[in-house]
Amino acid sequence: MSGAQNHKVTLLAGGVGGAKMAEGLAALPDVALSVIGNVADDDDFHGLWVSPDIDTLTYSLADVIDRTQGWGVADESHRALETLNRLGADTWMSLGDRDFGLHIYRTMRRLKGDRPSDIARDVARAFGAGAEILLPTDNKVQTRVRTDAGWLSFQEYFVRERCAPEVRELAFDGLDKARPAPEALAAIRQADLIVIAPSNPLVSIAPILGVPGMSAALRAARAPKVAVSPFIGGKVVKGPADRMMAALGERADAAGVAARYRGLADTLVIDHADAGLAGEIRAMGLAPVCSEILMTTQEDKARLAREVADLGLARANRETAA
Repeated sequence: MSGAQNHKVTLLAGGVGGAKMAEGLAALPDVALSVIGNVADDDDFHGLWVSPDIDTLTYSLADVIDRTQGWGVADESHRALETLNRLGADTWMSLGDRDFGLHIYRTMRRLKGDRPSDIARDVARAFGAGAEILLPTDNKVQTRVRTDAGWLSFQEYFVRERCAPEVRELAFDGLDKARPAPEALAAIRQADLIVIAPSNPLVSIAPILGVPGMSAALRAARAPKVAVSPFIGGKVVKGPADRMMAALGERADAAGVAARYRGLADTLVIDHADAGLAGEIRAMGLAPVCSEILMTTQEDKARLAREVADLGLARANRETAA
């Protein structure tokens, strides 16, 4: 992409890995970034609508994220939560005081009937996120996790239970009736490059692709599609994706990611530690490319983003020339 300006890149992302990829792409001077985030982790707490993945994207791109924990706002206090706890409220979902301000604003606007997509856009701009943050749908979609103790909301499983229960089944309430947000469809259709972040394929990316019309739009898009594996040597850096995929009978490695994205992505960027899986990935129709995919520093994020961007646009240029 060197020498060109403002290539339209659309990123599908959720979780901390998705936010890191978004930061890297947003730092590239020749990229105009749109991020389609996961909304299936959303839930109601203390009467407020909380959107964890969208907020993590916003805070990360605005450089106000708490980088120690990877979510929430830096320099945060928890006095509101302390008061709620004193009053006997269930406070296992850690929400900081600054964070509460955003949830109050979002909930007020939703109660007025404003579109969730418009709210997310306005919040991102107010924070100076430096990228368009888009929702895959304006409808309510929520991930449910079935364990031996019964069904849990995703936040109950992820935060309250700390991902400890064995996952028996996943469900996405409302997904079959959801309608794709026109802004998300446009971002896919108009993109020069589409990237699938190294996010959890099951609970971060699947709810985006599962919105009726989204996978079809991705397949129809003429832009090259590059996915980045969240696995390094059969383990994920953060989160429960490896244990979830294994528990549900899927391969918990880069080849399992390739199976998930077969027909949706052209290229899968994998870590050097997974080079031995390149043949299997190629057999599934994805071109494997090895790199160092661990993103620890801001420099790591920008380097990997540069590689992904150059890789995708180089493929597009070759196809155009042919």
